[in-house]
Amino acid sequence: MNQRLVRLLSALLFVCATATSVRAQSGSAGEGALFLLLPVGAQAVSLGRAMTTVAGPESAFWNPAGLDGVTRSRFVLFRGDQVAGTATALSVLLAGEGTGTLGASYLLLDAGEFDSTDEFGNITGQITVRNHLGVVSGAATLVPGLSVGVSFKMIQFRLSCRGDCQDAGTTATTYAFDIGAQANPLARLRVGAMVAHVGPKLQVLNVEQADPLPMRFRVAASYDVIDLLTEREDFGGWVAVEVQDRLRDPGRPSLYMGTEFTAGAIDALSLRAGYVFADLLGKVEGSDPEDGARVGLGIRFERLDLSIAKSLAVSTVTGETEPVHVSFSIGF
Repeated sequence: MNQRLVRLLSALLFVCATATSVRAQSGSAGEGALFLLLPVGAQAVSLGRAMTTVAGPESAFWNPAGLDGVTRSRFVLFRGDQVAGTATALSVLLAGEGTGTLGASYLLLDAGEFDSTDEFGNITGQITVRNHLGVVSGAATLVPGLSVGVSFKMIQFRLSCRGDCQDAGTTATTYAFDIGAQANPLARLRVGAMVAHVGPKLQVLNVEQADPLPMRFRVAASYDVIDLLTEREDFGGWVAVEVQDRLRDPGRPSLYMGTEFTAGAIDALSLRAGYVFADLLGKVEGSDPEDGARVGLGIRFERLDLSIAKSLAVSTVTGETEPVHVSFSIGF
């Protein structure tokens, strides 16, 4: 099977372009808009998706409560190649002192263009498969030590064609909510919880075919380990553990672990690593990432932030590791 066909099949699997629902081994209905489960942002990739307790710009695509930790308005750009296509995302975050943070974000997952052929192998057109995600987020401090956030998301799958293609012009649109919280019950301990992708089914062809969104709940805790070793304010480090499971048909949790060590206060260098333990059924359905390690690097200089991440896990679809993911942000 050539690589172009592999890429097309994997893209269709993640965006639910097939006409019939994917069925789990347990017999429960499949899920649509699976691209929502792909990691967005270099920090998220390097931390093995353990993002529910993390405060920062990438929280717009994770736990929206983490946006309350953004102390300066920022423009953020994300770029990375996923197994289902090339992901490009951007966020504009407006932070107000003592009032919280508002954000508007957009994600494009582009699976690329593929030839449409007739029964004789002649090229009749070009198929384009794209997913669009628009996000409006808000976060604020509810009481000291407790931040809450909510995101409203518009989700669209689009299959278009130039030329003569079968089933051309397919578009499916729905919406969803993310709701989350973060708290500091102890000096070194941070906890977080959220529900993600809660909304109506994604209807690609008809009501009978409509698939539910991949609704998830996540709980996590992170602990400041550097603070146990030194009181220097220019060093930081924490370890996070996160569990994710389905809101529908729970009982197949995935485990995410991440750690970050930072040297510097204003200008800083961060080293990150993470590991994903995905459930077996999730991997069969293509709804969760492969088991394996992730690593990354973060550099902050004045108003600029740059993060680079690399997944060391080998894809079960392509047989290769993913290319590098990059995030860049600038404060204003």
